Amino acid sequence: MPTPAIPTVDLSPFFTAGDDESGRKKCKDMIAEACSDYGFFQIVNHGVPLDLMNQAMELSKTFFNYKDELKRECSSSPDSPLPAGYNKQPDHSPDKNEYLLMFPPESPFNVLPTNPPDFRKILEEMFKYFVKTGEILEAIINECLGLPPNFLKEYNNDRSWDFMVTLRYPPATETENNGITEHEDGNLITIVLQEDIGGLEVCKDGEWIPVIPSKGTLVVNLSDVIQVLSNKKFKSATHRVVRPKGGHRHSYVFFYNLQGDKWVEPLPNFCSAIGVRPKYKGFYYKDYQALRMRNKTHPPSTPEEIIRIGHYEIL
Repeated sequence: MPTPAIPTVDLSPFFTAGDDESGRKKCKDMIAEACSDYGFFQIVNHGVPLDLMNQAMELSKTFFNYKDELKRECSSSPDSPLPAGYNKQPDHSPDKNEYLLMFPPESPFNVLPTNPPDFRKILEEMFKYFVKTGEILEAIINECLGLPPNFLKEYNNDRSWDFMVTLRYPPATETENNGITEHEDGNLITIVLQEDIGGLEVCKDGEWIPVIPSKGTLVVNLSDVIQVLSNKKFKSATHRVVRPKGGHRHSYVFFYNLQGDKWVEPLPNFCSAIGVRPKYKGFYYKDYQALRMRNKTHPPSTPEEIIRIGHYEIL
């Protein structure tokens, strides 16, 4: 049997002048189906310039080719409240990658590199474009869920918690190829730019499906907050990164996030208003993120100890 393909959606009707209602409806229908079925889809004509994406990828490769001592010059200080800048997964971690993390360009926590030249400027441009794309996707998902106009925009009105990561994964060895262990993202929407060697996979019905890269395409996956708000109408996709043999893998990942003090629980539209019981108990977003962070700093000894959104599930 052929491997199922992740749906690809053309967002151009949301960027062109005029009222292309049929084009927009087609986009929304495809996204609604993908969010119910996969929790994953790809987008083209998304507003992020191809030249910018290509330049960002090349500068990232240049940066990660520097010696470790040079990369560590843009690491956060030990007393920084947030882990911005350059980091590498510890040796004991099952994940194998190094990364550069940034918050919004105006954030005082950022520790951005001065070399290669123009890298900082390109990172800031990529961040701004990703925010715009995230806002468009959020508005589309709002409509797909049948929520009141601008509901998600007003609920998620603080962009200061967004962050972006550019990553490099070492080549697979003969015995091990894990880049990032299977997981779901804890935010609202994640946007991924991966280079042409691939490695990203999504799990559907127990089968791992590769997300095949295509020039100019971005990958979108829904995350835990949307799954909880929609009472599991839309899926938070389980995914992983498998490292290829013979070369490094590079990617950009943008996390369209939620402010930490926000309360997250199934919306009445998807439970009490339609006579369906809520599938999750409510929680503060920052508390959930603290539990997820503990997974990283204190790796669980058994799979059952890993904190995922099921921690809040009402059985």
